Amino acid sequence: MVKLITGKKGSGKTKIIIDKINAAVKSTNGCLVCIEKGETLRRSISYKVRWCDAEQFCIDSFDAFYGFVAGMLAGNYDIKEIYVDGILKIAGADFDALGLMLEKVDKLTGDDASVTFTVSADASELPASVTRYID
Repeated sequence: MVKLITGKKGSGKTKIIIDKINAAVKSTNGCLVCIEKGETLRRSISYKVRWCDAEQFCIDSFDAFYGFVAGMLAGNYDIKEIYVDGILKIAGADFDALGLMLEKVDKLTGDDASVTFTVSADASELPASVTRYID
């Protein structure tokens, strides 16, 4: 399952995802993962969450991101929730490529795991392939 938190820069998306992550720590029976570019969230989320810096793993495209998530899920069947802050900063601002990647991740996770992304764009700017995942 894929969910999006959208909004322009400065609209509070990061605060929302931090709150969702910390709430999930208390309620989820399984592993949680947080992926971002840099270290914005690292000290704001529970130590129980597996934190990953996309730069450390050389993730610079939507295909690389998909491969990274697929590899994580293949290696750990206990992952229940993945949170991604700033997918456009990680993989680029190609909205059509984003839509294709979201569809692939949605098929990959099915009902076994959920992936929540923050997208720094207004919903009106995004194509239908992306907006269908807005939470």
